[in-house]
Amino acid sequence: MNINPYIVLGSSIVGFLVGLTGAGGGALMTPMLILLFGVKPSTAISSDLVAAVFMRPFGAGVHIAKKTVNFRLVGWMVLGSVPMALVGSYVLHLMGHAKTSQTNIERALGAALLVGAAAMVIRYFLDRRSGQQRRSVVHEMKLRPLPTVGIGMVGGLIVGMTSVGSGSLMIVLLLFVYPMLGANQLVGTDLTQAVPLTAAAALGALLFGSVQFAVTTSIILGSVPAVIVGAFLSSRAPDKYIRPVITFVIFASGLKYAGLGTTALGWVLCVALAGSAMFWLVKVRPWRGGQDQDGGVVDHDLEDYEI
Repeated sequence: MNINPYIVLGSSIVGFLVGLTGAGGGALMTPMLILLFGVKPSTAISSDLVAAVFMRPFGAGVHIAKKTVNFRLVGWMVLGSVPMALVGSYVLHLMGHAKTSQTNIERALGAALLVGAAAMVIRYFLDRRSGQQRRSVVHEMKLRPLPTVGIGMVGGLIVGMTSVGSGSLMIVLLLFVYPMLGANQLVGTDLTQAVPLTAAAALGALLFGSVQFAVTTSIILGSVPAVIVGAFLSSRAPDKYIRPVITFVIFASGLKYAGLGTTALGWVLCVALAGSAMFWLVKVRPWRGGQDQDGGVVDHDLEDYEI
């Protein structure tokens, strides 16, 4: 079994983002394997699913230790997601794994994620204007069982039919069902609910898919240590730092699923990062050197640099 060091390196980057945001694994790992390393699409999807069974529990474990997971919320999501993952797999079987059907589903998912990313940006500015802050305690919040089961059903169905894409969409839906939930609690809850969901999908991949264990092992070696680091940061970092990264990963995932080519995707993301940096510079103006207009020293709190 040959371990590919470049897959290990690439998987570490994706694993870090998954641990940091809870999203983007399927949207980033599978295209990386296909486009950069020439892995067959069916093998890339199956190998990634099996590797995720080993990767996600480590990220979830970090958040469980930091008490950023509501297990009742996870339970309601799993109640919807695991059965629907099996239903999705069966529907895909009935369709004969039609490539056109999967493509249409991924296009619709991409559009939904782009709308979700835009809504997260709009909501950020509305919260800034109203002064609302998300400081809900995850263990004390009031659960909404029916919408939560619905979120799980949607995510599970997508996993069953496409093998990718549920994490980003679930993050968006959780944000709007539980708007006061902090980013670290969103990430912790999503990573934890993904453990049984991914296990169910991976079982299907082992039974009916095309797993290449050298690829799976390379992914595990790179992603597991990185997801721990990412989860460590997301469980401790303030909401204002994690939420923009989540939005960016969801935006990138949406573009990829919507069918944007790899080169075009790279340029769009570079422009988005450059635009965000320019917005931060114009808003914060760090060159002022801590002086007000009269030349006096201004004591800037870290909150002043929030974007």
